[in-house]
Amino acid sequence: MGQMLIEAIGASDDCLLAGALDIATSPALGQDAGAYSGKQTAVNITADIAAGLSHSQCLIDFTRPEGTLEHMHACVAQGVNLVIGTTGFSDEQKAEIAQAAKRIAIVMAPNMSVGVNVTLKLLDMAARAMSTGYDIEIIEAHHRHKVDAPSGTALKMGEVIADALGRDLKDCAVYAREGVTGERDPSSIGFATIRGGDIVGDHTVMFAGTGERIEISHKSSSRAGYAQGSLRAARFLRGKATGCRL
Repeated sequence: MGQMLIEAIGASDDCLLAGALDIATSPALGQDAGAYSGKQTAVNITADIAAGLSHSQCLIDFTRPEGTLEHMHACVAQGVNLVIGTTGFSDEQKAEIAQAAKRIAIVMAPNMSVGVNVTLKLLDMAARAMSTGYDIEIIEAHHRHKVDAPSGTALKMGEVIADALGRDLKDCAVYAREGVTGERDPSSIGFATIRGGDIVGDHTVMFAGTGERIEISHKSSSRAGYAQGSLRAARFLRGKATGCRL
């Protein structure tokens, strides 16, 4: 994602790369941020958060929860707005982000793709129209290196559907089935997770009724869509001082 973001920023006419961060053990430290593509950005990759943010107005973060929170505290200290594409946060960590949004402006989304966010709108409409008589299952597939499951996008889809049905996802989600499970609870929302290869991200929501099945899917063939959506989020934050948009 870092490479995709750098490429997208370089191709844009209204965004400028001001810093590039990586972990302290990265072999890329000290290199030009565009070196992987043979381009020069005049920005060297650093593990020094304060230095990386020193000339920035907004940080786009795709890391892991602990790293994002560390970066968030640095953003608060330096008055830098934040776009969060990281997933896997606990409720306590989400509350910490909400507190930070009282001091800086934050956009946080489990998926930065514009297409995914349109899909969420479609799922809300579908769930309201098929509130009875349809069993709802969410199937997601990602690359072998993804560390959280189900994906943040799949969980967001479940939350959108549950809200549309007047339910709480915590009460109706089923994340695993094995052995003699008994008949399916019609009020449940099921999740199935696939991990393998280099799958960028596939999500399908199935509304299975009697005599018919409706599937709403989004499939990512590249991370470029996430990068473009992240830049849209950064533009949205321009000129904003505080607040959190989910």
